[in-house]
Amino acid sequence: MDEEYDVIVLGTGLTECILSGIMSVNGKKVLHMDRNPYYGGESSSITPLEELYKRFELLEGPPESMGRGRDWNVDLIPKFLMANGQLVKMLLYTEVTRYLDFKVVEGSFVYKGGKIYKVPSTETEALASNLMGMFEKRRFRKFLVFVANFDENDPKSFEGVDPQTTSMRDVYRKFDLGQDVIDFTGHALALYRTDDYLDQPCLETINRIKLYSESLARYGKSPYLYPLYGLGELPQGFARLSAIYGGTYMLNKPVDDIIMENGKVVGVKSEGEVARCKQLICDPSYIPERVRKAGQVIRIICILSHPIKNTSDANSCQIIIPQNQVNRKSDIYVCMISYAHNVAAQGKYVAIASTTVETADPEKEVEPALELLEPIDQKFVAISDLYEPIDDGSESQVFCSCSYDATTHFETTCNDIKDIYKRMAGSAFDFENMKRKQNDVFGEADQ
Repeated sequence: MDEEYDVIVLGTGLTECILSGIMSVNGKKVLHMDRNPYYGGESSSITPLEELYKRFELLEGPPESMGRGRDWNVDLIPKFLMANGQLVKMLLYTEVTRYLDFKVVEGSFVYKGGKIYKVPSTETEALASNLMGMFEKRRFRKFLVFVANFDENDPKSFEGVDPQTTSMRDVYRKFDLGQDVIDFTGHALALYRTDDYLDQPCLETINRIKLYSESLARYGKSPYLYPLYGLGELPQGFARLSAIYGGTYMLNKPVDDIIMENGKVVGVKSEGEVARCKQLICDPSYIPERVRKAGQVIRIICILSHPIKNTSDANSCQIIIPQNQVNRKSDIYVCMISYAHNVAAQGKYVAIASTTVETADPEKEVEPALELLEPIDQKFVAISDLYEPIDDGSESQVFCSCSYDATTHFETTCNDIKDIYKRMAGSAFDFENMKRKQNDVFGEADQ
């Protein structure tokens, strides 16, 4: 271990593994360590089921009705991939897709007045949806056509909207959309967690709705994908990529000290040895003194023996409860997957309800979601602090990732990855940089 590296990475969460993969592909010498004996850090999938019970200190262990423990892979942090989103691009460009299999999530639903409805995202679905009345449907259809044709480089497509100055609130007004439609457009299509976006320039929202529609267009049922065997497969896929390019991995390796000289990182000490480096990437748990708490997320993992009501018996789905519907500032999310994704025993479903904590009684905050899931066989409650770095790492060359937020997709995580890359490399992240170099795939025949 007493060696000099370009980059040392601490923690094998998804953010860290993707960055380590990119750095390795770019020719950097990388050492990747984790104090845990498993991959994934906060974003791992727990297997067998007995391990999940232990982790949440349920000493009686799973009952026999739960089936074989090793048939379970339960995510600690629930997220789906947008089919046309940044993470899928990263997977395709680096060819990490060859290590993973994905299934399309069967449906996306939105909560209104205590009931759930399928999210309409195409013109045909919009016209058939029970979410709006007949005239509202026509106005919403016009709005969808406007978004689909909108091109920020072609002023002819603007229809009097200025992408940089017109607020989204004004765009909704232009199409005369009612509050319920605004709720599901902002929260179930553009996937905002709060309503702050309404007074910001509309370009970002329009692009988010386009991403949703383009993702949906790829596979048809919903815009979301999910990997078989759980999200823990993702960090491992990128770790494999890094290893192919000469990255060194050490699990179960305690980090005793991060060594600084004149305010700049020079190495990491572990078990009496020092590995030297020019730059360091880590998750917040490795540098508690360099991060600040930015809130909390509650996630409740629920094991069910039935699909969720009113979802046409889908074996996977997402439900978004817009904050307005339940008098909150942030949305509540439900991600549900099942035995169909090799993450649960036959006939079992895993639904995870999550939201940003706003009160002193977080469990009460997710009640509207839990009511949709009844009856629940077993609940596991996790309340996590959200951390963000206190500086950008330019002086210390220590680059810390942000904790995983309450959103149910990876777009915010990918933005963090691109941001860290830009601060480390000094140039903007370019997907082309990630293309696997055709001639130098170490030890792997081209498939």
